[in-house]
Amino acid sequence: MPTVTVKLYSVLFKFLCKRRLQTLIDSSLPENPNFKTFGVVSRPDESVAASNPSFSGNDVATKDIHIDPLTSLSLRIFLPNTALSSPNSETRFRVRPTTKYVDETLKQDDGVYGGYSPNMDKNCRKIPVIVQFHGGGFVGGSNDSVANDLFCRRIAKLCDAIVIAVGYRLAPENRYPGAFEDGVKVLNWLGKQANLAECSKSLGNWRGVGGDLHRRQIVDSFGASVVEPWLAAHADPSRCVLLGVSCGANIANYVALKAVEAGKVLDPVRVVAQVLMYPFFIGSVPTHSEIKLANSYLYDKSMAILSWKLFLPEEEFDLDHPAANPLLPGRGMSLKYMPPTLTVVAEHDWMRDRAIAYSEELRKVNVDAPLLDYHDAVHEFATLDVLLKTPQAQACAEDIAIWVKKYISLRGGEFSY
Repeated sequence: MPTVTVKLYSVLFKFLCKRRLQTLIDSSLPENPNFKTFGVVSRPDESVAASNPSFSGNDVATKDIHIDPLTSLSLRIFLPNTALSSPNSETRFRVRPTTKYVDETLKQDDGVYGGYSPNMDKNCRKIPVIVQFHGGGFVGGSNDSVANDLFCRRIAKLCDAIVIAVGYRLAPENRYPGAFEDGVKVLNWLGKQANLAECSKSLGNWRGVGGDLHRRQIVDSFGASVVEPWLAAHADPSRCVLLGVSCGANIANYVALKAVEAGKVLDPVRVVAQVLMYPFFIGSVPTHSEIKLANSYLYDKSMAILSWKLFLPEEEFDLDHPAANPLLPGRGMSLKYMPPTLTVVAEHDWMRDRAIAYSEELRKVNVDAPLLDYHDAVHEFATLDVLLKTPQAQACAEDIAIWVKKYISLRGGEFSY
């Protein structure tokens, strides 16, 4: 059984969460359609971790960027310091630097920016990219929350990868398909960044006469575009993994589907795997766990239904909506084309049965789809702020890293159960 601390926290969490959901339902939405389109990516009561683009005192540097002028869609990039290793230092195991990196590119003479700035003249080490979608029932959470920041740092270090945490638009300000479209938009942006970086390199945009650093603008059909230096120097988009937490798993699964449908249009981005952590699946016909654990810890079924009412347009509200229930037949592309999928479930989570069933359906069509089932665990046991530092949360992150490295290791096939 969960600890007394978890049980007590669950009571408080449910009270606060239900009050927030009811407030969002009762409150009238802004009448300004432009505000609705722009949206919000965080709530005022969310505890936010400040970004730090420097490696001083950190294993992982972070920066926030806003990628869409028409919406509030934003990203937090997590860059592990192992990316600063020599390109020839690919080893069988995770690189553990023994010395602190001191580089003249960490500071600028004008004193404006004190973060890491890669030297594009050097052959920088390329590492995989993990695109992460946070949880929060589509109506809460954020990519820069304290809990999500700590979790993404952990994944970046364990997987030796760049983590891009997506700040998608929240409901009810932006209902379906807003958050799902934001996920696809990030993947397209990642491909565009890779192509722009290649153009910049071929045009010699990084250094001018006399060694003065400058960047020439590249103009495309969307106007002037700026190359993101961390990604240009260190990202390998051909080794891209999607990772979704709770409702973020629903977004990740949708993005994976769209990536398969897009095919080579996304080149050089290639989604090689996805991780679904306790996905937010539901359906009109209840499963055994939905009946037995309907009033379980933290997120009970009634709260989830309220979240779906806030997320889905009123005229489309249906627990068998494609965004909610991926198991109904006749829903588009066959599952056999989906990327390898790791599913994480918890013993005391009422959503577990439908996630297990989805994993089984993937295995039936020969998709590599292992299941990690954690004993005495609750929903969001590996990502919730009060549980992040527990041994079980650490073990879950390590298990995810072991499986993910099967698909992102340059040597391939080294990491498996």
